Amino acid sequence: MIKHFIRLEWKQFFRASYFQKGIAIKILLVLAAIYFGAFAIGGGVAMFFIAEKAFPDLDPIVTINNFIIYWFLFEMVFRFFMQQLPVMNVKPLMTIPIKRNTVIHYLLGKTSVSFFNFLAIFLFLPFCVVLLVEGYAVLNVLCWFISIVFLTLSVNYLNFLINKNNTIFYIIAISLISLIGLEYYGIFAISKPIGVAFNALYNQPYLMIVPFMLVIGLYYVNFIYIRKGFYLDDAVSKKIKEVNATDLSWMDRFGNVAPFLKNDVKLIWRNARPKQVMMMSFLFLFYGLIFYTQDAYKEMPAFLAFASMFVTGGFLMSFGQLVPSWDSEYYKLLMSQNIPYRQYLESKWYLMVFAVSISFVLSIPYLYFGWKIFGMIAAGAIFNVGLNSFITLFGGALNRVPIELNVKAKAFSNTNGFNPTQMLIAMPKILLPIILFYIPYKFISFEAGLIAIALSGVLGIIFKNQIFTFIENIYQKGKYKTIAAFAEKS
Repeated sequence: MIKHFIRLEWKQFFRASYFQKGIAIKILLVLAAIYFGAFAIGGGVAMFFIAEKAFPDLDPIVTINNFIIYWFLFEMVFRFFMQQLPVMNVKPLMTIPIKRNTVIHYLLGKTSVSFFNFLAIFLFLPFCVVLLVEGYAVLNVLCWFISIVFLTLSVNYLNFLINKNNTIFYIIAISLISLIGLEYYGIFAISKPIGVAFNALYNQPYLMIVPFMLVIGLYYVNFIYIRKGFYLDDAVSKKIKEVNATDLSWMDRFGNVAPFLKNDVKLIWRNARPKQVMMMSFLFLFYGLIFYTQDAYKEMPAFLAFASMFVTGGFLMSFGQLVPSWDSEYYKLLMSQNIPYRQYLESKWYLMVFAVSISFVLSIPYLYFGWKIFGMIAAGAIFNVGLNSFITLFGGALNRVPIELNVKAKAFSNTNGFNPTQMLIAMPKILLPIILFYIPYKFISFEAGLIAIALSGVLGIIFKNQIFTFIENIYQKGKYKTIAAFAEKS
């Protein structure tokens, strides 16, 4: 039966409307996997010598064990945003004589072959090889490595649960930031007690049974969780919720685009996935702290220009890149109405401009770092309004992956997962401000770089009508392909 499931997914991939795009994206993903895999292998080899040099008084395996907890915490956060959970169209399978347990085992088994699991192997296997070359005990190293593999699988299955409950993710993310801060300022070193536990895994090989039982336990919890919702009546029934009406009459001043703006505000307010995106876009405001507080980046102003664009572009980058997928559940109805496509696109643009403006106001405290930094943020805001917003809308024409708005209500949903198309669309938005700033900065001055970034945004605003006409034509040409793609629950 597992073989039959694989055959069905293989046919679905080749017969889908997004087949050609899927091939191109998967080739890029394979290249990215090779790159990061090679990087991890190199890091694994160097890890022994880095630990030996950084802490000469400690055994390198002890040093790694002391800090390995941060790897697993970081991996949880990283997986939450990047790992795409496996999905199947399970409704047809519920009406035929196939055991539920078989389908659920297949779904959970697919998560075990994720690249994110192999990334940990690429990192720690070379490290273990170096340990063996340096004369460490074979049995201890082997059992320690197997324990790491079990813990990686545990993180994998824990991520399956976290994606269904955002509260757990926020707890983990806050814990990670808090623990790093406490250790950095010498208040409390979590690495010491955790290090004792991981050192015990190395010194006592029989303790390998502990992570083994952990992964078995998490697998069972996932199995029970999925099995509870694996019923046809749960899959097709509609839950009735009381909706509190919100007065949005003040938006009528925006004219013809007002109805679309109201729909978007209601969509964000009432659905789980848009709320999550709103929360993450707010966190982008603190992105500059990563760069502005480091002396190393002060000598690389091109990277500061990149960071400045992100400070005010959080909502634009996270919400805007999923246009028109936000409307995928009723896109066919929307396109059947006698409404100009131009108004639909303009409403998205006004929403992004409003978010950039609010983010710019909230970024005023960055004046603490000086007028040059704040000037970068201001130039980045203009760039986001006048150019980045249009690039985002243009990229939406290539994004035909439907979105499940209420991800918490679905047991088999991948909407929290990473969509590779988004990364391809994001590349020009990331590289363009760096190029626009660096060339004038290199040959003229710092201020010239800021003017170049801001001027590109001003030109975008001036030629707004022409750009909108071009983007509208792109959407119109691909309208029926988009409708067909949204009709598929891939």
